[in-house]
Amino acid sequence: MKMAQKLSQQTLTAISHPVPAYDRAALTAGMVHFGVGNFHRAHQAVYLDRLMNAGQGLDFAIIGAGVMPGDQRMRDTLAGQDHLYTVVEQSAAASDARVIGPMIDYLAPGDSDRVIARLADPAIRIASLTITEGGYFIDAATGHFDPTHPAIAADGQNPDTPRTVFGLLVAGLRARRAAGVQAFTVMCCDNIPHNGTVTREAVVETARLSDPALAEWIAANVAFPNGMVDRITPATSDRERAMVRDDFGIADEAPVFCEDFIQWVLEDNFPAGRPPLELAGVEFVADVTPWEMMKIRILNGGHAIIAYPAGLMDIHFVHEAMENDLVAAFLEKVETDEIIPAVPPVPGTDLTAYFTKVKERCANPKIADTVRRLCLDGSNRQPKFIIPTIADRLAAGQSVDGLALESALWCRYCAGVTDSGKVIEPNDPNWDRLTETAQQARNDPSAWLNMAEIYGATGRDPRFASAFADWLAALWRDGTAATLRRYLGG
Repeated sequence: MKMAQKLSQQTLTAISHPVPAYDRAALTAGMVHFGVGNFHRAHQAVYLDRLMNAGQGLDFAIIGAGVMPGDQRMRDTLAGQDHLYTVVEQSAAASDARVIGPMIDYLAPGDSDRVIARLADPAIRIASLTITEGGYFIDAATGHFDPTHPAIAADGQNPDTPRTVFGLLVAGLRARRAAGVQAFTVMCCDNIPHNGTVTREAVVETARLSDPALAEWIAANVAFPNGMVDRITPATSDRERAMVRDDFGIADEAPVFCEDFIQWVLEDNFPAGRPPLELAGVEFVADVTPWEMMKIRILNGGHAIIAYPAGLMDIHFVHEAMENDLVAAFLEKVETDEIIPAVPPVPGTDLTAYFTKVKERCANPKIADTVRRLCLDGSNRQPKFIIPTIADRLAAGQSVDGLALESALWCRYCAGVTDSGKVIEPNDPNWDRLTETAQQARNDPSAWLNMAEIYGATGRDPRFASAFADWLAALWRDGTAATLRRYLGG
């Protein structure tokens, strides 16, 4: 077997797969990015790499910025290979590898002085974020940013040495205002509804804790475009590193695998300038809301519909769940009967065709996406991906039978054991509380629906509560497979 090439700038010429066609030494920074995880590296960075390969956007190279202690490992790994890494795009029929290189530096977590200095640099015109749905300090009971969270309160008391993303952004903007430099645009790339609006509230309210005048300046001068992002990107393990080495001849400690589908719809609101990402396939629109609702309800809601019955039936991979007749039929029926009818029209998009593509993507065996990943963090995801559809249908006087079953399946999953009795390891930041409440709900379903920070008024609607209680009782009494058969049989 031919020895794999250790990935670095020096070894690019020896790699037989596509590598950056642009001169990386000529790149200059235009963007600071918080949250250099797999999704960012397979999505935003891929679009920039495409653009740079076309000779455009060379002044928008990425500076990564670590915030969490766990970011240090990724920083060290990428630094050891000149911030290059391999992206493997996988369809059911083929796998294609490409080395990409739009990142030129990665600032260490905890080094707030260097991060703030970079943010203050006039060359930086965009600060972007992928810090996960749970990273925005949302008070689930109100749906708004929580400035009393200890981490945020600490940044309010120590604005010159911030530890959160939002404290760092505020400090960078403070420095720019003091120097008379135009504000950068804050571009959220996380999978949350109205992500720019959510980020704007977090930054403004963090600033208000230490400097109300700065908060007003940010509200008046900083753009926070909303965007819809989409690409299935599993975690990287030794399996993926071995595949890149053995199948593509690249010794890469930080490869990222993803599906071949990619989408980014973004509001065109960048006063300080932006790269011409439309040349790389980004769709720029005046209002991203229709695309956002389509994706969050049909794709992300669909993930939840697949995840919890599959998890309870000990199915490991998502493509295996799609091969299960009951899970596949459950997804088809809930989407067709309840979710898609609650999605407003999307310009230039056939919602039925979009759902067909969602099913194709979930069935892709190459991705090896896990059911456990789709089950993760339901306490943050359900209020965004499922419950708004329930609320809309109830308001319209329409059935929520299938969505009530999905909610009951989530509750049953959080009880902590599968139908076979296998223990489900903690899979939510609030797992202990969810497990205790789910076990109470076995005898008192209202205990689950009374979690106001998750269900709000929807949990108190008697139509939803009655259907939920019926399905939860059936899941405990008859098991997941029999309950799905009952639902599918009408």
